[in-house]
Amino acid sequence: MSNKENKQDISPVFKKCYAFNDANEAKQAGLYPFFKPIQRNSGTKVYIDGRELMMAGSNNYLGLANDIRLKEAAESVVEQYGTSCSGSRFMNGTLDLHEQLEVELAEFVGKEAALCYTTGYQTNLGAISAVLDKGDHVISDKYNHASIMDAIFLTTGMKRNITLHRYKHNNMEELERILKRIPKNTGKLIVTDGVFSMEGDLAELVKMRELADTYKAGIYLDEAHALGVVGKTGRGTCEHYGDNSLADLLMCTFSKSFGSIGGFISGSAEIIDYIKHTSRPLIFSASMPPANIAAARKALEIIKEEPERVHRLQEIAKKMISGFKSIGFNVGTAVTPIVPLIIGNNEKTFLFWKSLYERGIYVNPVISPGVPPKRSLIRTSFMSIHKDDELDWFLEVAEQEGKKLGII
Repeated sequence: MSNKENKQDISPVFKKCYAFNDANEAKQAGLYPFFKPIQRNSGTKVYIDGRELMMAGSNNYLGLANDIRLKEAAESVVEQYGTSCSGSRFMNGTLDLHEQLEVELAEFVGKEAALCYTTGYQTNLGAISAVLDKGDHVISDKYNHASIMDAIFLTTGMKRNITLHRYKHNNMEELERILKRIPKNTGKLIVTDGVFSMEGDLAELVKMRELADTYKAGIYLDEAHALGVVGKTGRGTCEHYGDNSLADLLMCTFSKSFGSIGGFISGSAEIIDYIKHTSRPLIFSASMPPANIAAARKALEIIKEEPERVHRLQEIAKKMISGFKSIGFNVGTAVTPIVPLIIGNNEKTFLFWKSLYERGIYVNPVISPGVPPKRSLIRTSFMSIHKDDELDWFLEVAEQEGKKLGII
């Protein structure tokens, strides 16, 4: 069959693929915002279709992805180690670089041990699926990242008889009601983002720890958007609240503040050793490549030695939250450099994205299921390397275009 001309012969399993037309309709309307190929990246500027745009939608929070020191670190290890480990951590894919980084990460977040995965997404899949077992209960914030939910779905598919509970965002009263219903000596794991990736707010971690201790639950903390972002020295949500013991397990990705790719889980030596020997996504995936390890190590060194980057990022967060509020945008409960411009209407969200894009500003439109229905938003996120004149210009353009669309 040539070019699928005879659709009658298509296997039923593929028919939904040929019926899918949402992306084409958005493209024809000039409102398709995804998979934009970036031709060059130079700090706060990106180049798409030959145009220069201000990047205000990246997770490169500390601006380290383009730092010459990370580039040199990545290049320096390739000659000795090659470009790939060509195997899993469990077999031939563990390098001394992995173990050196794990020691440094554990010290940084105040845990006994750490274990690196090839991506942050895989870290959640691997760690959560290893820790949970038949008969356990997992309790998740409704605004948790998709990788957390996918980890739970993977676990229930693999092991079955695992009960999922979801509580309203940051609602500790509902969390306690759920915990009360579960037998006290049954396995319970509370899973939460530290900084929520769409809302830009923080988990109620102190109260959560009190509840976890009362009802004998463990806490799994996803710090993907928190390390390098919150806390006096960028050590994340626990440092923000002044207590490293608030989470039993703490994970993070290297694709954001660390300017690389990969991820890690940290906790007690015993728990990490158990995960290391039972996590299917770790055992059956090729390990993190040498260049990415070296880049992550250099980023960690810079974060520790240059706290002014974290301080600048936090200043920018305050400036942009205050600025957007003052011109009439709804930014929800944001307190970090993730600042959502909550619109609620999908069409207006895409139109606002398009108007900003045409004015030279790159941001991210988010609709359901990325956010709850009727909570569509423009996700803005900022880097410590943004200059004040760039930020002021963004606020000016956002005000102009928001008024045109009746958003503010």
